[in-house]
Amino acid sequence: MSIRKWTGLTALAAATVLAGSSAAVALGPTADQRADGVIVVAGNTCTWTNAKTSANPPAALTVDRTTINTPGGNLSCTGGITANLNNNPAFAFDDASGVARTDAIDITGKQSFISCRYKATNIVWNRDGATRKYLNQAFTATKTSGSFLCPGSVTTAAGGASMLFH
Repeated sequence: MSIRKWTGLTALAAATVLAGSSAAVALGPTADQRADGVIVVAGNTCTWTNAKTSANPPAALTVDRTTINTPGGNLSCTGGITANLNNNPAFAFDDASGVARTDAIDITGKQSFISCRYKATNIVWNRDGATRKYLNQAFTATKTSGSFLCPGSVTTAAGGASMLFH
């Protein structure tokens, strides 16, 4: 596997749970305490739907990794990639400034026999207009374990991931 393809793979894994769909939800009370995601990196797409959250924005909340990861969730990726969220990310919202913040995202990505684990902290998200969709500001995830073939870090460009709460 080329380093370029692996870099795309690990960026995809790091961004997978940070992702969101393009559907818009109006601000204000939301009903079902769920979040959806989709991300496309290096020609591979990862998606998940209806992950449970502990509250509705703008209240602080956590996203339950067991409702994203299989078998309890439906996280799936194209291109032979698998991903697994290792933590329950906590989100805090500032509706006045249209910003959300995540404490940490800890992800493991795997393709074939190569496994890489990455962690990003203090991720900042910008709200997309008058919706509950948030687009990430650029962030870097640092390798915490895995194959020597894994890059030491991966960067997700601004807008490369999003989160939609519904």
